[in-house]
Amino acid sequence: MTLILALDFGGTKLAAALVNVGSRKWLRYERRLSPVGANASTDLEIMRSLIYSLLEDAKPAAIGVSFGGPVDASTGTVRLSHHVAGWENIPLKGLLEEEFGVSVGVDNDANVAALGEHRFGAGQGYDSLFYITVSTGVGGGWILNGQPWRGAGGMAGEIGHIVVDPSGPVCLCGKRGCVERLASGPYMAQNVREILENEPQRRGGFRDGEILRGLAGDDLTLLTGQLVSEAAAAGDDLAKEVLHKAAWALGVGIGNVANLMNPQRFVLGGGVTKAGEDFWRVVRQVARETALPEVDFEIVPAVLGDDAPLWGGVAIASM
Repeated sequence: MTLILALDFGGTKLAAALVNVGSRKWLRYERRLSPVGANASTDLEIMRSLIYSLLEDAKPAAIGVSFGGPVDASTGTVRLSHHVAGWENIPLKGLLEEEFGVSVGVDNDANVAALGEHRFGAGQGYDSLFYITVSTGVGGGWILNGQPWRGAGGMAGEIGHIVVDPSGPVCLCGKRGCVERLASGPYMAQNVREILENEPQRRGGFRDGEILRGLAGDDLTLLTGQLVSEAAAAGDDLAKEVLHKAAWALGVGIGNVANLMNPQRFVLGGGVTKAGEDFWRVVRQVARETALPEVDFEIVPAVLGDDAPLWGGVAIASM
């Protein structure tokens, strides 16, 4: 029995899974949320506990790792995490190889998820696809001619930092109006919170975020992208306005990428993509309007859901 161990270091959660080579079903699977104020050390300790819980006394043939942040895939070094402190220049591949004595592949989550969807999900049978994850951040990963394409410095696919609104709000990266600043879950929640705090006169009916306030128990610090999506689905006009802007930003980014690279498929995953049919309708419509009429492409949901980075880890470990 040949085992592959797949690991996913996300911005807010950690996951590990074990699978037999050639199988499409997890043998064992563990997931845990990162504690508030987590850093690289706490994440590594949690992941170690997940790994040993999964392995019991077994030893994997190889390990594939998805990491939520910039990675030098050639050396397996994590450059940093935008969401968890202490990950600057951590040799993750080396640490895991030293501890477990097997080959380890490490790449950023969007590249790994792209590989997972290409090998096991919505990208099967396609030579070129662009995978986009829309969750804590917005990232992208390329499959070109059936192979991952990372760019000269491993930074290809950063659709989250395409500027779509130069007069928009400031992003974590320092630029204004990035796709990520408008479309990621935490930023959607922040946008709603700022409107509700700065415009207390928005009262009367759903327009003022009444459903949003209810879902958050009137504690605006508890607002999340998921709550914004739920409120929009329930008819809250403010939530719908912010979600529409997110879908618009993502659609503009996709349309521009379609013009530039002309992939066959865009595969969208991550929590924000579960926001409902209206979100998808706007994304598709705006992308189509942004792209040239002659540029053909499809925009489809990821098949593997939250497990795309783990299945990509399996693919990396098998390469």
